[in-house]
Amino acid sequence: MESVENKDGMKSSEGNFRQEIHSKVIRAGKRTYFFDVKSTRNDEYYLTITESKRKYADNGKFHYEKHKIFLYKEDFEKFADSLDEIIGYIRKNQPESASEEADLEEEVVLDEPAKDYTNVDFEDI
Repeated sequence: MESVENKDGMKSSEGNFRQEIHSKVIRAGKRTYFFDVKSTRNDEYYLTITESKRKYADNGKFHYEKHKIFLYKEDFEKFADSLDEIIGYIRKNQPESASEEADLEEEVVLDEPAKDYTNVDFEDI
């Protein structure tokens, strides 16, 4: 099935449209996370979570390595509950020295102004 992108960033596939509805970017040290709400052909929303990090080759050139997770509405509650549980566990059981280092790194990231990146094509960067 072929997909064509129009100038509005919407993809057409046999007359059905898929589009990005909302995006959030989180810069975290050497990584960037993209949270994108998208729509299926049936107008149902789903979430993609993308981790992107810059990788350098021996010749000095770089590329972006990305990993993507698709999360559909029937799994939202289980995913959110498990994420809350595991973050709570880490906060409760993390050794103090590692926790302080993470807090310092997070403060630097939070001081950066937020930017909105939509429709980022990692292959062209």
